[in-house]
Amino acid sequence: MLIGFLVNPIAGMGGAVGLKGTDGALTEAMLRGAVPVAPVRARLLLSLITPGVHTFLTAGGSMGEALLAEAGLLAETVFVPEGVETTGKDTRQACRAFADRGCGLILFCGGDGTARDVFSVVGDTIPILGVPSGVKMYSGIFAATPVGAAECVNRLSEAVMTDAEVMDIDEAAYRNNRLAVTLVGIARSPALIGHLPSSKWATDARHEGRSQKEIARFITDIMRRDTLYLIGAGSTTATVIEALGEEGTLLGIDAVFDGDIIARDLNEEGILELLDQYPRVQAVVSIIGAQGFVLGRGTQQFTPAVIERIGPENFIIIATEAKLFRTPSLYLDTGNQDLNSRFPDSLQVICGYAMARRMPLNR
Repeated sequence: MLIGFLVNPIAGMGGAVGLKGTDGALTEAMLRGAVPVAPVRARLLLSLITPGVHTFLTAGGSMGEALLAEAGLLAETVFVPEGVETTGKDTRQACRAFADRGCGLILFCGGDGTARDVFSVVGDTIPILGVPSGVKMYSGIFAATPVGAAECVNRLSEAVMTDAEVMDIDEAAYRNNRLAVTLVGIARSPALIGHLPSSKWATDARHEGRSQKEIARFITDIMRRDTLYLIGAGSTTATVIEALGEEGTLLGIDAVFDGDIIARDLNEEGILELLDQYPRVQAVVSIIGAQGFVLGRGTQQFTPAVIERIGPENFIIIATEAKLFRTPSLYLDTGNQDLNSRFPDSLQVICGYAMARRMPLNR
């Protein structure tokens, strides 16, 4: 098959430095010490693709050409970006070139913004498969991991074409603690069973509220006064903060010690500084809707360095029964395969007061 391959080189750079996205914030992300994420994911993907099975079309330089050459995969460059710093316009122009050449699949590394740009050109006329590399992946066209995406490409003849939502999030609103997600459209995407999670399930807070409060009551009852608690993003974790009589950062990471918030909306650097000060620490995180991601989607502040310091055994996972009903298994996307392997094959998820379910972990 003729596959169009492109990389958004700046996707995901705002995650670890606490910017909750990179759109319009690249300069600030770089000032904070952000490093490229998408090329690393792309390199892993390409290293696992079987040579000679497919023919690739790509964009010049860091948008795909260099990485395909490094991986030893033959490709034809059909678009060259004008500047060193690529933009959404470059993505759209590359996709038009792919479509004009009759490609049967567009494979890209990026986040929801990249997915939006790809879809704006090809709609549902060409299947799309995303390799998760952004800060937030709400769209349903993303494989669970680069490894899963590579397997899908290698076994493309076995894949089924599914309808998958392309979602986009207002990053300016997101940075101001407001979630504004828009359905851009319905794309076609190849899927192997177990490798393409559904798009994030937006739950109804009226139905979730009681369960969230029971979970929060249990978490606050078991909190130790000598332990630092890092509370992750999400409405369920926010209820834990509310149970302490505090107002937290709905879409960020807050630190709690002895029942009080001592730091808000932390980035990687801020978390590591606290870990130097507090010898006992636990992190409270929730799964992302029906996607089932525990770490790596919307929680990039928990970088491999942070997770290593906290320890996999010190993560407390919470979710309501309603979310678990829509979540057949859990996923990790820490960006570090060795670190992923240190987590057990199943994880305990607290789903009520003194109630828990053990969920399988899909690597």
